[in-house]
Amino acid sequence: MGQHLLPARTKINNEENDVKKYLHLFFTMLKIGLFTFGGGYAMIALLEHEFVEKKKYLEKQEFLDMVAIAESTPGPIAINAATYIGYKQLGFLGALACTVAICIPSVVIIFAISLFFDAFLSLKLVEYAFRGIQVCVVYLIFSAGLKMLKQMKKTPLSVTVVVTVVLCMIAFSLLAVKFSTILYILICGCIGLVIYLIKQAKHKKEGAT
Repeated sequence: MGQHLLPARTKINNEENDVKKYLHLFFTMLKIGLFTFGGGYAMIALLEHEFVEKKKYLEKQEFLDMVAIAESTPGPIAINAATYIGYKQLGFLGALACTVAICIPSVVIIFAISLFFDAFLSLKLVEYAFRGIQVCVVYLIFSAGLKMLKQMKKTPLSVTVVVTVVLCMIAFSLLAVKFSTILYILICGCIGLVIYLIKQAKHKKEGAT
């Protein structure tokens, strides 16, 4: 009799653990969405701290790949990243919970502000608060970028691409040349794909000989 109850108890325990995990993911994403200013890039540092360093849900390399995918696909990077993390942990429902949770604070706050937008911006306290927040946002984005740069595999290809992109961004900014960030992503993706295909062709030739 006791042996027959073990699978049922195990199933109940697993369901309870899943519910706890759903709630943890939901409220974690809700917290990140509520207390992060500056958009998706500013959230990257918090997502990494929470799900890579603290909970160990993702490996560092997987997190870097996730950020690259989230940036390269349509939609805000923070929402794409939240969807990926949720799906990775708990499938479709996990992705849904994380996506909804990270969107709730922004939707609620923007809706509230829109009701009295002009009066809100005319307040001196709000104006100075936003000036301080802008500085913090720059730090958050810069910090996330430095962390990703340190964790990135230092191969000749990756170093060359990073240096080239940085130099191009500086040169285009100084010369006031408009160049879409989408083109940076597409060009770098194509370079990586071409290098991969060349390596595969070399391996096939070596195998044939």
